[in-house]
Amino acid sequence: MARGFESKDVEFQQAEAERVKTLGRPLTADEREQKSRRQSIALALARARADLASARTAAHKDMLAAAIAALEQQLRSFS
Repeated sequence: MARGFESKDVEFQQAEAERVKTLGRPLTADEREQKSRRQSIALALARARADLASARTAAHKDMLAAAIAALEQQLRSFS
């Protein structure tokens, strides 16, 4: 029985070592903030595109198209 627990522990240690490798170096506070902002803009862009697909009035479509253009510009500024 102890041998089973040992193998599980080794398996966990190997998985943890692999996870640390894939994470890479820790991000700085500025990098975390920038990544969070980029993700927020990307989510807002996806939402605006979905809303545009279901928009019915021309004014609403125009407003969403302008919002999409502004969000795309913001995403380009990160690159």
